[in-house]
Formats: sequence, structure tokens, C-alpha cells
Amino acid sequence: MNTVGTPLLWGSFIVVVAIMLLIDLYGQNKKKGGAMSFRQAAAWSLIWVSLSLLFALGLWWYLKGTAGQQVADTQALAFITGYLIEKALAVDNVFVWLMLFSYFSVPVALQRRVLVYGVMGAIVLRTIMIFAGSWLISEFDWILYVFGAFLLFTGIKMALAKEDDDSDIGNKPMIKWIRSRMRMTDTMEGERFFTRRNGLLYATPLFLVLILVEISDVIFAVDSIPAIFAVTTDPFIVLTSNLFAILGLRAMYFLLVNVAERFSMLKYGLAIILAFIGVKMLIVDFYHIPIAISLGTVGGILLITLVINAWVNYRHDKRLEQ
Repeated sequence: MNTVGTPLLWGSFIVVVAIMLLIDLYGQNKKKGGAMSFRQAAAWSLIWVSLSLLFALGLWWYLKGTAGQQVADTQALAFITGYLIEKALAVDNVFVWLMLFSYFSVPVALQRRVLVYGVMGAIVLRTIMIFAGSWLISEFDWILYVFGAFLLFTGIKMALAKEDDDSDIGNKPMIKWIRSRMRMTDTMEGERFFTRRNGLLYATPLFLVLILVEISDVIFAVDSIPAIFAVTTDPFIVLTSNLFAILGLRAMYFLLVNVAERFSMLKYGLAIILAFIGVKMLIVDFYHIPIAISLGTVGGILLITLVINAWVNYRHDKRLEQ
């Protein structure tokens, strides 16, 4: 696997991620159960984005001195493009978390523990999936066409999908299967995932929520990881952009927790992005879309989507006032 990742870059990345992870998981409002106000969540989200951009700048500076300006420009743009794609697709993941916490009536004070383990699990699972994907691409380059077709299909499906009715989530086959294979209490037991009753070990509903959070991340990773492989197949760039996007998910969750319903148009923007990336992968042998154009296209789609969303919300609010 060809990569710009040197021992120095990998070591620096691991140290930065470890520090950020400790801050993200244990340094934010621990005494308050991890709950954040909208202002705090916005501030922390800005911090994570700023740190990610600083990493991109450091990567550019290092590669400029060791591999030349062209390589530095290309890889730094690839990192930023991948980060933007992962961050945008992560919003849908956060919406699923909101739905799960709401359905299982998980108090805000207990959500922190699930989010902590959810982020840690996502880091491990994404790392495994990215290196597996990199190996597959290095061994079978035709798999990029499979990824491209899958993303194009997913984008079209997302755009045409109707709103799901999640009122009967407890009757979903997966949840029934999990419940049928483990002893589970009917009520929460504080922040505990397991408890003992009459000498027997029982899982709590909070553990079920954690399982579903991890499953949701795997499902969304199936979309997001192939998407970034359309930008670059370098495992260092793919992994770093993925993990930097994941590290800010807890702040993003509290940023969106009270305004999720205000982003009704976002799925259409994400659908267009996935379709664009799918087409980019399918035509790679005929025309290679430069990374700068990919970055501008993804950023432009997100910006236009947010503007349209703001207009839709404005029209909706005006109707309610009448």
C-alpha cells in the first residue's frame, strides 16, 4: 500500500489523537454527566474543526519539506476533502443516535457513557475497516468500481427514501434477536451496562443502546469509507481524516440535539454528494476529477443545501406565525 505516512507522521498522529480523545471523552463537563449547552457544543465543535485544519497545515508543511510542493498540496487537499465528506455523512449518524436515545428514553445524564464508548468503538471499527479496504484495493483495483456503483445506488436510494416511522423500533428484527439471546432488565440501572440479580448477570437497556450505536456506525461506515477512497487510497490520509471527523461527534451530538428537525433537507445534499462520488469512481479510467474540484463540489453542495434548508425553515416558521 503506497502511503505518505512515515513513522514520524504516524507517531505524531497517534499522540495527537490520544490527547484529543482524552480531552473529548473526559475533559468536557464530566461533573454534569457530559451534557453540553448549545453554546458549549458549538465552541467545542469549532475547536475540533480548528485542530483538524491545523493538522492538515502541519501535514502540508512536513510533506512540502520532504516530498515537494505538489505532493504536499495534493495530500493536504485530500485530507480536507475526506474530512469534509466524513463530517457531513456523520450528521446522519448523529441523527440515528438521537432517535435511539429518544426511543429508549435515555436521560441526558446517562447519554455520556454511551457516547464515550460509542466514539471509542467507532475509532477501533473504522481503523479495522479502513486497513481492510486499503488491502482490498491494493489487491483488487477493480473493487473501486464496486464501491462507485454502491455509492451511486445509495445516493439515489437516500434521495428517494421516505421518512421512516421509528415508533415501532422495539419490534425491529435485530432488536428482537439481541433481546432473545441475552438476559436484560426492563429498566435502567444508572450508568451500568450490566447488573446482577439473584446471582445471574443481566444486561441493561443502556447496553442495548450501546450495541445499536456501534451497529449504526458500522452501517454508516459502509457508505463513508468507500466515499473517501474516491478521494485517495492512501491509508494514512483515509484514516486520519476519518478519525478527526469522529473525534468531534460527541460535541456535534449536543450541537444538533435540539435542532435535528430543522435539517430536513440535509439528506438530499448528502445523497447528491454520494452520487457525485460514486460517478467519480466509475469514470476514473476516463476522466480523473482533480481533488480541488472534488473539494469545491462537496463544499458547494453542502453550502447550497444549508441555504435551501434555511429558506424552507423560514417559510415554515412564517406559516406558523399566520
